[in-house]
Amino acid sequence: MRKVNIGLIGLGTVGAGVTEILAQHTGDFRHKAGVDLELARVADRNEACFATVDLPADRCHTDWHAIVDDPEIDIVIELIGGTGVARDVVIAALDAGKSVVTANKALMATAGKEVMDHAAAQGVDIAFEASVGGGIPIIGPLKHSLTGNEITSVVGIVNGTTNYMLTRMAQDGLDYGVVLAEAQAKGYAEADPTADIDGLDAAAKIAILASIAFNSRVVMDDVPVEGIRFLTSSDIDYASDMGYAVKLLAIANRTDSGIDIRVHPTMIPSDHPLAGVNGVYNAIYVVGDAVGETMFLGEGAGSSAAASAVVGDVIEVARHLSVDCLGLVGCTCTEVLPVRNIADLITGYYVRILVSDVPGVLAAVATVFGQHGVSIASVIQKNTDETGAEIVYVTHKASEGAIREALKQIEALDVTSAIGAVIRVEEF
Repeated sequence: MRKVNIGLIGLGTVGAGVTEILAQHTGDFRHKAGVDLELARVADRNEACFATVDLPADRCHTDWHAIVDDPEIDIVIELIGGTGVARDVVIAALDAGKSVVTANKALMATAGKEVMDHAAAQGVDIAFEASVGGGIPIIGPLKHSLTGNEITSVVGIVNGTTNYMLTRMAQDGLDYGVVLAEAQAKGYAEADPTADIDGLDAAAKIAILASIAFNSRVVMDDVPVEGIRFLTSSDIDYASDMGYAVKLLAIANRTDSGIDIRVHPTMIPSDHPLAGVNGVYNAIYVVGDAVGETMFLGEGAGSSAAASAVVGDVIEVARHLSVDCLGLVGCTCTEVLPVRNIADLITGYYVRILVSDVPGVLAAVATVFGQHGVSIASVIQKNTDETGAEIVYVTHKASEGAIREALKQIEALDVTSAIGAVIRVEEF
């Protein structure tokens, strides 16, 4: 059995999880998978991290080149993150003829084609299962198990931080600021939570999934994004009363006019499988023409979940090395499909508007909606104080462009204090 030497770059939380799994289960991998793995070198800028790894000092480095330049290293694991140094590491390792395993969603969502091209040029593997969904296997199934399908839809709860926050808001009536502070205290949200709460993390992930599912390159900048900052517990309550749950969804659909892709808070029917996915769990709902509807569910956050996916990729690449058959499944983006403008989206909308409590308000707002061809399905009005009121409209299906133009006019009305929230409604 050939020994496969691994070089790990980045000893953060996921990196530590990888070293722990390798230390505990290397013997099992020989019996279960037929591969003999050895963690041969590690690198991190912080020398204190080396204390957690059972390696001699001359195998621990602060310069990643020591790993990439070592001819004995077969697989490089990149767990730095970001698109700066991490890109240099991945490209250099591939160009050196080494296969690479990464959990770097930002890199694969922005420079995926470049990375794939370098891997193909050297005939080596690039594996990135951990870049989406933590420990949920989804990239492998899309590239392998579901290739007999034309995938028409990929919809996911792919950010555990925001799903935890929305769960707490729904189940306990807590406000956004309270649940954000709680998520930070529990370690689910960073001190700067922008990537999570503004939907950027989810946008990178759905760009990767859409590229694989539809065989057409989608990059992160193609994805319109809205986060959850504007949501209140009142929005969650209104949705629940109407039979909906609110989730931050990453949505990609293959349509006749191109790829419909977006990330935003969404009202979905309470009986849909995604509506019951709570806490830090992730779920990815995939529809194919042959398999029908499938859903992949699991923990999307935490070092152990992501480390599990990384090690799974390492084992798969090691198997390829053992039979000298690398580069089996590289870039599958063989089509060029346009990305649809979100202004062309047709769906239902929930709109919460703060207005003056005076006669004629409902009629004034309804008139503007009517002028733009937006039909109202239901209206709820509640007084907020002696002078103000809150009106919630749910529309029938309308175009995004029409809704936005109508809201510009409504916001300019003398009776309008503010547009409180706009949430798209998906019936699937």
